[in-house]
Amino acid sequence: MQNIILNNGLSMPQLGFGVWKVPDDEATPAVKKALEVGYRSIDTAMIYGNEVGVGKAIADSGIPREELFITTKVWNSDHGYDNTLKAFDTSLEKLGLDYVDLYLIHWPAPKYDQYVETYKALEKLYKDGRVKAIGVCNFDTEHLERLLNECEVVPVVNQVECHPYLQQKELKHFCLEHNIIVEAYSPLMNGNDVLHDEVIKGIAGKHKKSAAQVILRWHLQSGVIVIPKSVTPSRMEENLNVFDFELSNEEMDKIAALDRNMRNNSLPSEMNRR
Repeated sequence: MQNIILNNGLSMPQLGFGVWKVPDDEATPAVKKALEVGYRSIDTAMIYGNEVGVGKAIADSGIPREELFITTKVWNSDHGYDNTLKAFDTSLEKLGLDYVDLYLIHWPAPKYDQYVETYKALEKLYKDGRVKAIGVCNFDTEHLERLLNECEVVPVVNQVECHPYLQQKELKHFCLEHNIIVEAYSPLMNGNDVLHDEVIKGIAGKHKKSAAQVILRWHLQSGVIVIPKSVTPSRMEENLNVFDFELSNEEMDKIAALDRNMRNNSLPSEMNRR
């Protein structure tokens, strides 16, 4: 496993395990298996409805807490300073933990214009030592600029949809300038077209790897944190087996040329669902 040092000095595994759309009762065996095969970073969220299942897997694993990196998120309906603090307490109780390593705002929900005060609640949790680091998800440059101007703590990560067909180049550049790490969800485009791309398949054949492994390797070499999701044990292991090969500069350039601005999920400016 490779780790990335975040802007507050915290070390975070560069490849983690996501549990989006995994029901609570399935989250426990899925996370147990992920931990068994070597994952140490687990990404959940209040809205996923599986924090209890994730927490049970953590408790049953026997792995020392300090060896794990646990992320959860505050949902749009809990925006606001006091609401966020209450939501964090609820998430912590469901997870059965004393602290989380990373707490994120799930969406800026700009229609409600509460993400700044929500982030200030995250800052309190961070200063109180109840979270090791704080950050955001699905924030565009305009949302990040407001936080940088109105808040004290620079987000450690911005978790966004990112894959070869949606490379977020301008946003990545802005984040790099401000020492914010981009974390990719849907790094394999939810198993859609990108896995069948002829360029990627050609690179995969050369390295005797799968298309998914090539894409994950591309993310890693781009300095991005990735959280692929799979409940299939063989895929979990396959996704983790990406540290024994390297893409050439030419291969990285070929993948960089695939960008189509093809988005599977909502635009941050339009996602205001409570």
